[in-house]
Amino acid sequence: MNFGVSQIDGGTKLELGSYSQSQNEEQNLNKGQFRINDNRSLNEIIEELLDQNMLPSFCTACYRRGRTGEHFMEFSVPGFIKRFCAPNAILTLAEYLLDYAPEETARKGWQVIEKNIREVNDEKRQNKLRDKIKLLKKGKRDLYF
Repeated sequence: MNFGVSQIDGGTKLELGSYSQSQNEEQNLNKGQFRINDNRSLNEIIEELLDQNMLPSFCTACYRRGRTGEHFMEFSVPGFIKRFCAPNAILTLAEYLLDYAPEETARKGWQVIEKNIREVNDEKRQNKLRDKIKLLKKGKRDLYF
């Protein structure tokens, strides 16, 4: 992440046939020139990112809102996409924390969320974010900008 990676597949198996093998079967994936597998759980990766004060995101809002291809470029090139990225990352992380995260990860995650909400330059957007987080805490899901 420190070298410019913007997307990772935490908890994903990417080796050929890895989903077709039984969980008890161990595949030797580390015999080659470099390691290709990462056995950490999704939560371990999320917690590592949180420990580095990074904002993990599960966002798919651009696809859902049709902000793809040329339309996405209209938003991203001038930098307008930033209005959506951080708020949507905050909301998707909040869902993860509420639904899946162990207590310690959740504690760290809410601290990172609060820090990132304060960094949103628009007070109106901050308030909308806080309102959406309240809805998430009441059980609503799939909220985005």
